[in-house]
Amino acid sequence: MPEVATDQLQVWVDQDLCTGDGLCVQYAPEVFEFDVDGLAYVKGTDGELRMTPGARVDVPAHLRLEVIDSAKECPGECIHVVRDDGVEVAGPDAD
Repeated sequence: MPEVATDQLQVWVDQDLCTGDGLCVQYAPEVFEFDVDGLAYVKGTDGELRMTPGARVDVPAHLRLEVIDSAKECPGECIHVVRDDGVEVAGPDAD
């Protein structure tokens, strides 16, 4: 997928499906974090959790593989990695 290497990616977590397993936090703690509810959320470069359902953050270039791997390995299939054009490159809706 050469487009993954050049396009900006965004990621979001569907908390309704999150199992709280924590693989995403282990893979990319700069991008994912647990809240007090035991569910994973994405966080921005400011370190603040994005609590709004469907809130997206940009994936830092140096963490693309970790974020994509976390989406692929997530037991809850709740992590969505999308390109700017809306195509999901990793997660439950990826081709």
